[in-house]
Amino acid sequence: MYSHPDLASAHAAIMNPSQENDTMQTHDSSTDSLADIFGEPISSYSRAQAIDDGVLVDVSKTAREAGFVFPVAMTRAAWSDCVEWAEADSQRQTHQDESGRLWDVLWMASRAARHGGEEIRFQLYRVARGGHGTRPRLVTLKALCGPGDDAEPVITIMMPGED
Repeated sequence: MYSHPDLASAHAAIMNPSQENDTMQTHDSSTDSLADIFGEPISSYSRAQAIDDGVLVDVSKTAREAGFVFPVAMTRAAWSDCVEWAEADSQRQTHQDESGRLWDVLWMASRAARHGGEEIRFQLYRVARGGHGTRPRLVTLKALCGPGDDAEPVITIMMPGED
């Protein structure tokens, strides 16, 4: 079991690395669970809960058509900015629909993902929702690949300032 040294013994070990400090113990981290290291979680919020709550929008079905092999979700902010579109928007601005706007996001993400990495940034043109604008504007999104609820790989598309 790992014992946390006090600040004085940690400072002594840094200042005198050649001297052995018996208050600092090593451990085999392969046998420690996260709960052993950090303690029991105070609370948790799963990806499934975020999808159920509408914080994330599951777009996996369309993403598979665009070439993704892992589940894909978008944050509500990215969805609202780049995909969400109603008939009233088409009447006020220009005719578009959510399926076409979603395809644009996923297609551009799939092209960018070919370069690899845990985080990619990509750009696309979209007509901003609300108001009366009809001219497409460039927007940057990022996609992160990380562990899902059961440590399986999942992708989340979000605005650049989100994490």
